[in-house]
Amino acid sequence: MPPHQLPLFPLQVVLFPGAMIPLYIFEPRYRQLLADVSAGDRRFGILPPGVDGGLPDPGAVGCSAMLRGVQALPDGCANIVVSGEERFRFLGAVASDSPYHRGLVEPFGDEVEVQVPSEAELRRLRALAERYAAALESRNDQFLELQFSLVPGTLTFQAAALLEWSFEDRQRVLESRSLRERVTLLLHALPALVQTAEQRARIHGQSKQNGHGALR
Repeated sequence: MPPHQLPLFPLQVVLFPGAMIPLYIFEPRYRQLLADVSAGDRRFGILPPGVDGGLPDPGAVGCSAMLRGVQALPDGCANIVVSGEERFRFLGAVASDSPYHRGLVEPFGDEVEVQVPSEAELRRLRALAERYAAALESRNDQFLELQFSLVPGTLTFQAAALLEWSFEDRQRVLESRSLRERVTLLLHALPALVQTAEQRARIHGQSKQNGHGALR
């Protein structure tokens, strides 16, 4: 896909391809963005903010968002849910009469690698991600509605989206163009995280039954 224009929402949140996140829309300019994309193709871009919350320097990596659901609120604000579509590289701002930002972006995909993850590694990553998601669901009493992709690249991003890492660490994962690098990173981090999450989930379940339980 050649470079193209996209409405942009600079935000201290990392959206990964294949993942879903909720957002609260309250600023007038982003209410207008919501109205415009709702009437159009329902797509906009989320990317890291620059100085004073504006657009970052050219070269920043973001992710296109597909609007999946809107809950309009009486005060004109809205709760929305978006899904991550494709990564992009921000090329520069585009002059517009819109109160929100518009920019020129280009696709940002993985590089071709000689050494790719094995099927066994991908199966292990998927199994760990499923266990971690199940533990989070149990611990938080919520259904995440996750269906992990069979596409290796998307699977890595869906797994990364579950992890409670800092914005900077999550952004580094988004910017990684190496499938091998992301799989290695996740296979290193997930086992300990799964163990802790499952332990917390067991204690949470016990506390609901008897009112007691503490993580030691």
